[in-house]
Amino acid sequence: MNTIAARGIVPEPIARQPWEMLIPLVLLTAFGGLVLYSAAGGAMQPFAQSHFIRFAVLSMMTAVIAVMPRDFVRMVTYPGYLAVLLMLLGVEIVGAVGGGSQRWLELGPIRIQPSEIMKPAVVLAMARFYETLPTGMIGTWRSIVPAGMLIVLPIGLVLMQPDLGTSVAIAFGGVVVMFLAGLPLWWFLLASGSAVAAAPLVYFFALRDYQRARVTTFLDPENDPLGAGYHISQSKIAIGSGGIFGKGFNNGTQSHLNYLPEPHTDFVFSTMVEEWGLMGGLFVLAMYALILRWGWKVASESQDRFSALLAAGATATIFFYIAINLLMVMGLAPAKGIPLPWMSHGGSSMMTNMICIGLLMMVNRWNSMAPRRGLTI
Repeated sequence: MNTIAARGIVPEPIARQPWEMLIPLVLLTAFGGLVLYSAAGGAMQPFAQSHFIRFAVLSMMTAVIAVMPRDFVRMVTYPGYLAVLLMLLGVEIVGAVGGGSQRWLELGPIRIQPSEIMKPAVVLAMARFYETLPTGMIGTWRSIVPAGMLIVLPIGLVLMQPDLGTSVAIAFGGVVVMFLAGLPLWWFLLASGSAVAAAPLVYFFALRDYQRARVTTFLDPENDPLGAGYHISQSKIAIGSGGIFGKGFNNGTQSHLNYLPEPHTDFVFSTMVEEWGLMGGLFVLAMYALILRWGWKVASESQDRFSALLAAGATATIFFYIAINLLMVMGLAPAKGIPLPWMSHGGSSMMTNMICIGLLMMVNRWNSMAPRRGLTI
């Protein structure tokens, strides 16, 4: 592409953009809009139109993030993390309640879900922490206690909302950064073993009734197909009935006849596969694979520890959304209410993923301005 730009065929500012990611991203968003159009019964309102508007507005935010200088980002990382943490505290004090949970701050006409912003904020803070930590301290308590606090503090506030799925997402991004920073593998194995041992105690004493119902439904959704297992059962029916090529655009029955709950948010993939079949599903997976592959490429080509960990953490955050949603709609993970990036209708989740894309584009720009040597993570 740079050769083409040099010949004057494509202007250099356009040619240097990461089209290997931007093209799949736009195609995925456009396809998501089609699915949302169908989910609304063949109408742009109320889902598809706002989906495209949000993408356009958040794309401008992404462009602003992409041009931020490295020193500025380093300077605002901790203050930004603290600001989001205070917003989470504000949710507990004056937050708006919706769907039985207290998760939003209302600032005039704007409604913000701080827990979503905390996902990339934790990744930023963790990358900054491990950049400044001397290599000799990796493997000591100084490498895990302060970093652990950066993760535990927001998780504690998010669990009070309550929002278990978002808490797990915050932990996932932070733990990925810790792992790639070089902490001893046995620490993670010990933590995993402790989590497995503590699972029964958490199930009986820490989870709420609806959260326990999600676990039992995941283990045996057919036990109560008209009650707790209804969502997953209908999702499987929608996916299975799509076949190879689907029933055709705007011809889905599970969503149009209201058998499939939340066809425009959590179960948008089921809505899509019913109408577009296996081919549609493979197209979506291919677009996600291209975006994630590019994200990991940005991380592997980064020129310093901060950039590498930041890019890897942002990619991991996007991956978490994709993996958990797809596993959930197929009955391979408990229902967590996590939308599918760039396809589900939802402003908060799109904002988080567009922030991650902006961070990746920012690191990619830093990489293009630095000597080509790469950093192994």
